[in-house]
Amino acid sequence: MKETTTIRVAIFEDNPIMMDAFRSILNGSPGYICAGGFTSCNNWKHDILKSNPHVILMDIGMTGIDGIEATRLIKKEFPAVSILIQTVFEEDNKIFAAICAGANGYILKNTAPVKMLEAVTDVYNGGAAFSPFIADKVIQLFKQVSPVMPGAVEAYHLSEREKEILKLLTTGMPLPRIAETLFLGYETVRSYVKKIYQKLHVTSATEAVSKALKERLV
Repeated sequence: MKETTTIRVAIFEDNPIMMDAFRSILNGSPGYICAGGFTSCNNWKHDILKSNPHVILMDIGMTGIDGIEATRLIKKEFPAVSILIQTVFEEDNKIFAAICAGANGYILKNTAPVKMLEAVTDVYNGGAAFSPFIADKVIQLFKQVSPVMPGAVEAYHLSEREKEILKLLTTGMPLPRIAETLFLGYETVRSYVKKIYQKLHVTSATEAVSKALKERLV
């Protein structure tokens, strides 16, 4: 786990009621702080430099520059910042577009506060956070658009344990739960995940999940 004791979160949300709710959840929970709240993505670069977040809660349906385009721009300029998409939308095209834009996770706005905080922590620590419903959608989407690539698994030389962990990542399971499921230490799982990134030539869990599903590695 990273060394910082408090996760700084910036919120991009144009609904003032939702903004207040998210801010209250973050500021009222130990280990989290709302570093800034913004009702538009039009000044995204200035706002990120000002708030210096570790994680961004991003609403898709923003006016002006929407959340998906903002995600693409932010990940290009600030690749170390994790972006967690929050939306009321369940449309396949929006889910697919958000992941392709580089989002580190995608959860629905009716997600319980404790689950939202878990998702924030997981993307902060290098995982990929998806609501179970969204994770299932993601898998089905990639199955529809991705052809089978014979020999792809062998080409990356993934061990059986690495393939097992990669498969759990594609379900949206957070790293601590993967550790519990496989009866491994958390740091051991993180070490495996880093090796997976190296072998797949990716830098984040979302990229690993995307590649795994596109190339049918799991």
